[in-house]
Amino acid sequence: MSAPERLRLLPWAGADGQPCYLAGAADRSGYVARLADEMEAVQLRVGMRLTERAEELLGEPGSAVRPEVRPGEVRALAYALREALRDALRIAESRGGRGAP
Repeated sequence: MSAPERLRLLPWAGADGQPCYLAGAADRSGYVARLADEMEAVQLRVGMRLTERAEELLGEPGSAVRPEVRPGEVRALAYALREALRDALRIAESRGGRGAP
């Protein structure tokens, strides 16, 4: 009996917003698997840059936001951080199912 086919959660959603999966995820040498690995790396780098930007704008925890920072900047940053967190959680879920690279 063959081993059950593994599915990899991909770092993007389908047109209808539903999760996308790659069958045969154990073989990471295929084009789609490599593309997914590259996209995950980009998403994690974006998240790290957004975290750095948040530190610049917000300062230390418990400190007041710098007065020159506009509320719109903080709001835009919050939306971007929300998306980065969603990406990171999707990556963590995917890697939890297949192990870390």
